[in-house]
Amino acid sequence: MDWLFFGEISLAGLAMGGLYALIALGFVIIYKATRVINFAIGEIMMFAAYLFLAFAGGMELSAWIALPMAVIGGSILGGVIEKTMIRPMLGESPISVVMVTIGIASILVGLVEFIWTANPQLLPSFLPREPVFIGPLYLAPKIAYGFLIGSALLIIYLLYFRFSRGGVALRATASDQAAAYSMGINVRRVFNMAWVFGSLAASLAGVLVAATGGLSPQFGIIGLSVLVVVIVGGLDSILGALVAGVFIGWLETVAGAYLGGEYRMPATFLVLAVILVIRPYGLFGTHEIERV
Repeated sequence: MDWLFFGEISLAGLAMGGLYALIALGFVIIYKATRVINFAIGEIMMFAAYLFLAFAGGMELSAWIALPMAVIGGSILGGVIEKTMIRPMLGESPISVVMVTIGIASILVGLVEFIWTANPQLLPSFLPREPVFIGPLYLAPKIAYGFLIGSALLIIYLLYFRFSRGGVALRATASDQAAAYSMGINVRRVFNMAWVFGSLAASLAGVLVAATGGLSPQFGIIGLSVLVVVIVGGLDSILGALVAGVFIGWLETVAGAYLGGEYRMPATFLVLAVILVIRPYGLFGTHEIERV
């Protein structure tokens, strides 16, 4: 085995896994607060990436202005979806809410194809191009700098949830909604905030991933990988999202390099099947999770 090649592939996989972890964090935030399994998370990040394309490419704004605008646009989209489509479903069966999120995903794909066509697109280059070396190992600059930006947001999120009043409200609502109501927490507002923050994390990851591999209306398929991440880690576990995201990103990259690109998804779904047999609630999830 060429250990240098394996090291470089592993490094790239771990960096990509960090972006998977960021997307999974958005998924878990929404699930922890609202108990909604959001199958539209991939399409929300896709839509944010297209917003970046419109701002940086179509309107020719600076990429560092277009990036926050696109991410904020994606987070607003998440908040609007929660308020107009998810909130009226409160009290309905979980499968009904899941079907709504699947419908939202289809709507977003159709909207993107109508506005930007179904042709693949390349985002304007905005990440540094200088080669990145960690010891003797080379890491593609787009992946390296994308990982650094994503990691910075991950750290900000973790600090926010740990120390801010909004983070405490989110954690309290996730633990016991009735108790949160009794303590004066506006639970409906927390629900909306969870969708906004979850969509914001996914939107940033969407732009960063699209910057490395291109963009098309099928870009949201990455949501399947993220679904594997959150199930393996545990639907309600932020730690599980981080650990499983890094592992699944590494596994996909290594499987693609050594077995061929067609084995990337089968490798991750094999891990998913094993985890579901051994620990149906995920590596770090709780036993009380409802299965849909």
